[in-house]
Amino acid sequence: MQESIRDKVAIIGTGVTKFGEHWEESAGDMLIDAVYEACQEANVDLKKDIDAAWVATLYDFSGMSGWALAEPLRFYGKPVTRVENQCASGMDAVRNAAYALAAHKYDIVIACGIEKVFDQGGRGLSQDILYWHPSLAWQAAPAYFAPCAIRAFREWGWTREDLARVAVKNHQNGAKHPKAHFRREITIETVLNAPVVAYPLTLFDCCALSEGAAAVVLTRPDRAKSLVGDNYATIKALAMTVETQWPFFRPDWTGLSFPATVKATEDAYEEAGVKDPRKELDFGIVHDCFTITELMTYQDMKLCKPGEAAELIGAGVTAIDGEFPINPDGGLKCFGHPVGATGVRMIAELTKQVLGRAEGCQVKDAKAGFAHNLGGPQAIAAVGIVGTPEWTPGG
Repeated sequence: MQESIRDKVAIIGTGVTKFGEHWEESAGDMLIDAVYEACQEANVDLKKDIDAAWVATLYDFSGMSGWALAEPLRFYGKPVTRVENQCASGMDAVRNAAYALAAHKYDIVIACGIEKVFDQGGRGLSQDILYWHPSLAWQAAPAYFAPCAIRAFREWGWTREDLARVAVKNHQNGAKHPKAHFRREITIETVLNAPVVAYPLTLFDCCALSEGAAAVVLTRPDRAKSLVGDNYATIKALAMTVETQWPFFRPDWTGLSFPATVKATEDAYEEAGVKDPRKELDFGIVHDCFTITELMTYQDMKLCKPGEAAELIGAGVTAIDGEFPINPDGGLKCFGHPVGATGVRMIAELTKQVLGRAEGCQVKDAKAGFAHNLGGPQAIAAVGIVGTPEWTPGG
């Protein structure tokens, strides 16, 4: 019989570098900054107190090993696991660390994510072309998501303006976040008049690659109190699902939903006991790699019925001061997407929100929220729910 990890794991420390172009720093430099910030917040010593570590990174070809963390941190003689699961790598690292902790194998662990891309040759381009389907070689991420937008336009009457509202909202939020890559507000006209990347997606409908690192320190709630008092959050659910990377060949595929997101959401809500997310949770962070992705995720995560997401964004429901804020941090649109770090940063953002420490972008009275991490480009989804220790669904 499966057991839930709900409230069995506490987050006691978070560390996030500023995301952006870090020409002057190596991947190891950024990882050191994030890890030591998290350890300082958790009141733990990395070498003495941390029992095991997980590190997520996609483009670090260090033999697919834990050296990506062990070498820069001189973290030797302990288990270090490298996690790679496309764009959902970061949250999968947190998931694995949390499961090991809930199994009582360790007392204190750390989960990290890191990505360094700008001075790594051609690594900002499409990867592993030989492994892809021959008819789709060289296809980039925008080409996977643009047809979804076109289908939504046809089926539901959505418009380019609806997509643009997502970008405008997220830039308004991210402009206030001290660690976001892109800290400036934009207008609907800015989005509509930008160069087209893959119709109907323009430059401002797409998130950018970025560099950065993030880390979270985890322990069990009984140990958390002795380290940080009441200044911790608990994990209510962590779920991950893998679907086919070729959904377009499935007869039932419509392009109007991401099956991996639907299944991971169902599993996470069941584990946390959530039946009505808009009433029982307070906010969400979603994987807005493209503006169309955010809108479709509203529907896949049961915030509204199919076809109604454009109404939510148009009515301000998902604004930071709306009924159910989405991406109060600015999302991937403002942070960019350093692949391995993104999911870990999302968990860190949830933690700061429910503890009332989200500088510049705090959601009022936030007690619990979800984070959604998508990759592959649409085939792998992870969903995490974090809240205060006292939070219960319907409470």
